[in-house]
Amino acid sequence: MSGTVPHAPPRTRSILLGIFRVATGRPDGLAQFGDTPEAFLGSLAPLLAFPVVGTLLMLSQGGGLAALSDLLATVCALLTPAVLSYELARRWGRAALWARFAVAFNWCQWAIPILAVGLVVLAGMLLALGVPSEAGVLLVVAGLAGYGLWLHWFVARHGLGLGAGRAALLVVGVNLGTILLVLGPRLLVLAFGGSLAAG
Repeated sequence: MSGTVPHAPPRTRSILLGIFRVATGRPDGLAQFGDTPEAFLGSLAPLLAFPVVGTLLMLSQGGGLAALSDLLATVCALLTPAVLSYELARRWGRAALWARFAVAFNWCQWAIPILAVGLVVLAGMLLALGVPSEAGVLLVVAGLAGYGLWLHWFVARHGLGLGAGRAALLVVGVNLGTILLVLGPRLLVLAFGGSLAAG
């Protein structure tokens, strides 16, 4: 009998279980995601698939440059958080944990539209009870924004092993940076394009 230790069978992972557990505040769900470049690309592919299909449909209907511009903005919005979070993780000595965080971050984005459906149903019920429509809209927007920020913070804190303050700083920095990079060029075009047209 040899003295080698037999390898343990590979642990099966469940992306859906990981999403559910992380989305409900359980850090052990992070173990369901991979931490390799392949796992990162796999988590990104579904997020890119829908915009690409939408763009192809728009192009087939004569969407032209507007459709391509929207696709580029979407790709920028999807990739910017990865780039900015990596830089912060590297600066804080957490680069080795970044892939695990990025994969979990991408997969857990799917929890937000599920919550949106629940909030819309709840808002509809409140409307039926006579609650003003403005309150229903506020509930949906505030609920989604609050939950999205909390989820980002939770994944940053446990995925990168950060303290609460640094995780919050990462969330603020990444979200502000993404907004500036995605919306900034459009705002500049609106501002300077309008002034050039007027001149």
